[in-house]
Order: sequence, then C-alpha cells, then structure tokens
Amino acid sequence: MSRVAKMPVNLPQGVDVAIKEDQINVKGALGALALMQNALVNITNDAGKLTFAPANESREANAMSGTMRQLVNNMVTGVTKGFEKKLSLVGVGYKAQAQGAKLNLTVGYSHPVVMDMPAGITVATPTPTEVVIKGSDRQRVGQIAAEVRAVRPPEPYKGKGIRYSDEKITIKETKKK
Repeated sequence: MSRVAKMPVNLPQGVDVAIKEDQINVKGALGALALMQNALVNITNDAGKLTFAPANESREANAMSGTMRQLVNNMVTGVTKGFEKKLSLVGVGYKAQAQGAKLNLTVGYSHPVVMDMPAGITVATPTPTEVVIKGSDRQRVGQIAAEVRAVRPPEPYKGKGIRYSDEKITIKETKKK
C-alpha cells in the first residue's frame, strides 16, 4: 500500500465530508469543494478520520490511493485555512493594482494587462510590487498564479519580470568581447 495513503486524514471541527459513489464533497468555513471518486480507491470515514485503501492489489490502485488521499487532504486544508501564492514584480515602473475581481498589471508593455479572477479566488496588492492570490482550491490558486507570472516571466539577464516571492533567478553573464 502507498506510504502516503497509510496516513489517515483528520477532519477538524466544522468540516463536513460527504462520500458518495461518484463524488466526495468537503464543506468548511471557507467554502465547499468537490472531487470525483475513483473506483480504484475505497474511502471510509471513521469518526472524523478518513482512511484510503486500494480496491485491489494492482499498481494503479496503490498509486491512486495515495493520490486521492493527498487531494482530499488539500481540500480539507483549503476549506479550513486556505492557500495563498505571493508574486513580486521586479522592474522599473512595474506595478499591480487589485480592483475587485480584476488584477491590473503594468509590466512594460504599451498597454496595461487586465486579468479577471474566477469565483473563489481573491487577489490583493499589499504594495504596488506585490500580488497575493488566495483561495480554497490549491490547484486553482497555483494555476492563476502561473497565469499571472506568464504575463511577464523573469528574464535571465537583469531578472526583470513577475516571479514567485520565494523563486530564485540565476542571472546570466553578458557576452564579453
């Protein structure tokens, strides 16, 4: 059995989990998330602890049991604490503004780039050169952060662009005569 799947998922106070034949629903203080159930994994709820076991002895069932456990654990963490990604803008004149559900980026193009945030994702700009993306769904938060970064990825010679706050950029040396 997968080592990840051996650890049960503890359900904190205020989190409701509904396990159906085709779907797993997790409801908490920060929202509700749903995940498609996989036939290769058996999920049981034992008094606030979710356990995951492969349905058969196949390699795919073993791998999927660990995957399902981690996805459900991310859902439980998302509806209790939430997830956030921080981005920083590096460059002269680069700035960001959060306007409700829109993010307005000025990153060296001839026009400002306006991005709409989907429902369930909030964006904040504590300073003009920082962007914080928050939400309960880990995958969507990471995807939106990657899309914002893709507007102007960091370039290797001066390091200008949009980067994750913990990202290290290796600066290349310029060509010498």
